[in-house]
Amino acid sequence: MNSAEAKDRRQLKLLLVATRHHLSRRDILALTEYLKSEDCEFNVTLEVSDPSENPELLELYKLVAIPALIKLEPSPKQIFAGSSLFEQVKTWVPRWQHEGITKGIEINLRSKSLESNQTQKELLLEDDLLVLRQENETLTKKIHSQESLLRMVAHELRTPLTAAGLALQSQKLGQISMNKFQEVLKRRLEEIELLSKDLLEVGSTRWETLFNPQKVDLANISAEAILELEKLWFNRKIKINTDIPSDLPQVFADQRRMMQVLLNLIENALKFSEDEGEIFITMLHRTNQWVEVIVRDNGPGIPQEEQQRIFVDRVRLPQTSQETIGFGIGLSVCRRIVEVHGGKIWVVSKPTEGACFYFTVPVWRGQNKDQEPLTIGNAGP
Repeated sequence: MNSAEAKDRRQLKLLLVATRHHLSRRDILALTEYLKSEDCEFNVTLEVSDPSENPELLELYKLVAIPALIKLEPSPKQIFAGSSLFEQVKTWVPRWQHEGITKGIEINLRSKSLESNQTQKELLLEDDLLVLRQENETLTKKIHSQESLLRMVAHELRTPLTAAGLALQSQKLGQISMNKFQEVLKRRLEEIELLSKDLLEVGSTRWETLFNPQKVDLANISAEAILELEKLWFNRKIKINTDIPSDLPQVFADQRRMMQVLLNLIENALKFSEDEGEIFITMLHRTNQWVEVIVRDNGPGIPQEEQQRIFVDRVRLPQTSQETIGFGIGLSVCRRIVEVHGGKIWVVSKPTEGACFYFTVPVWRGQNKDQEPLTIGNAGP
């Protein structure tokens, strides 16, 4: 395209509100390439702004989701949001070009002028309708996300409440002293208080920001989890075997969330194990970047067609044994926690041969929360 052709093109001024993480996404890269190409048929000025650096943009443009693309010029202003920015813009570019041609032609006949005005009003109404639909879509997604977070945090409340109930039962039976009971109760109440704070933050906070990653020893957390669930395996004479190297590196993770994952996986393994059975907990330093944790049981196993569904919200498996049904929401909690840490979680299982759950956690390499925030990653099989 020569300079004369470029000069004849209309100007299109856009503002992309996105984080650095969003800018690396395939759809956003495709969008920016398209805006630079001749197919766009506009001279595009694209400004990119990170909402963490310019939070006032969220209020100024009433944004309820990011990434978001705002058409500033030519008027009218339009806002696009959601996971299909590229497709939305490609649909609208020909209409913007048509509007420009229509505006550039002077029509002297009154009837034609009235018809043009009517068409323009219709286009403006359609623009407003599209914006309302987009806002409705993003609000619906936000509500669903908040509902998911509420279910997950509420599910986590079950663990300290169950532990407190077991401690009370043990104290009544004389199995633990009053001092030990008070110590357990104090610790569980502190956990409930932290979870309550999470619930208060869910309405205005993303799931990722509820995490506090730091240098963590997974071996110690697994020992605490096993002791926490002692009432579930000791009386049933279930043997818990651990294979954790003495030189296992520490990991970069939220200690409380890692405890939640291990409690969920070990509790499920116990739930689906026969009395006097065995459970195996293994930790491996697979690469310089990841520690792999494995929890295996000898239960009834999980059918192949159900192995992906068990990590989805609200999915409960059909009956897999005579006394126990489903995995409930616990595994979806585990998936969200592991993915926010950048890792992956998966299961390998055959019917009647037990289930083997795997998840990965990043190795501690001197990170801190500001240097390397938790993001969705691809560590896994």
